[in-house]
Amino acid sequence: MIGLMVKQAGPMVTVQDLGRRGLQHAGVSGSGPMDVPSFRIANALVANAKGEAALEFAGTGGTFQVSRPVRFAVTGGAVGIRIDDKAVRPWESHDLFPGSTLVIGGLRNAVWGYLAISGGIDTPPVLGSRATHLRSGLGGHQGRRLQAGDSLPLGDAVSSPHLCLRTPWRSAQRFIHIVPGPQDDYFDTQAWAIFLGQPFIVSAMRDRMAQMLDGPVLLSRRGHDIVSDGTAPGSIQVPGSGRPIVLMAERQTTGGYPKIATVASVDLPRLAQTPSGRDIRFRRVSRERAEDLLIAEKLALGDALANLAEKSAILDASGDHPQ
Repeated sequence: MIGLMVKQAGPMVTVQDLGRRGLQHAGVSGSGPMDVPSFRIANALVANAKGEAALEFAGTGGTFQVSRPVRFAVTGGAVGIRIDDKAVRPWESHDLFPGSTLVIGGLRNAVWGYLAISGGIDTPPVLGSRATHLRSGLGGHQGRRLQAGDSLPLGDAVSSPHLCLRTPWRSAQRFIHIVPGPQDDYFDTQAWAIFLGQPFIVSAMRDRMAQMLDGPVLLSRRGHDIVSDGTAPGSIQVPGSGRPIVLMAERQTTGGYPKIATVASVDLPRLAQTPSGRDIRFRRVSRERAEDLLIAEKLALGDALANLAEKSAILDASGDHPQ
């Protein structure tokens, strides 16, 4: 049964769940959300299971209507949201009824946003996932970005109170942690000094496959071509131009450029959410330290999800909710 109607869509609205696993050997990367924690918080706010499909958007969300009453939440960053003429907040759940219109505007200080609907987006799974993989046309809604006129089925919802996140999820941090390799030995001491000592600028040349970085040139002492080998989320390839390329959710599964380092999994969503034109710096850590940072974030996320607040219980004297 059709539940969600797209009246207008931003330039990069897709159906995503937590992605595909175990298919890289067949040339299919995982896809899934660019910012997994924000995706999971959106689902939790509407009492969905963590892997239910939701909508991901870049920059601007769009305009939506429903054919049945639903609960929804928008996460990812600060963003203007309206139900008809009423402004509502991100990072908390709201009701949407047939006949009303939900408008999600542009993100501020973030790139990727998430719209979760109670019951989840119930498109048919492809290779075990509903995630859209744009490069190969798999999953989601006809394997493509959403557009005006599309209609999506919704799953069965469970009842829940209106919820909100108690405190902001992601705090500012100066460095993006990286783990050297697998071709770190292709780069000499000077290249590493540049890589770790100078800022890079997040380029506007970005999509779900890769993120380009502007700034200083990195030169490989052993050349910029290798026998193609496997890639991981966050692999930092350095082609002949010397301009680093960070591989993201829809990366190719193999690559023929040397990879100086890999962005630590804990920081990959934060890099994805860094607006174009902002500068970043890299900090080298061991694999063990990167694992510790990821474990700590998973524990913090678990705590945040377990302690979502009922909005009715935290109204202040003015009737407002915390940001």
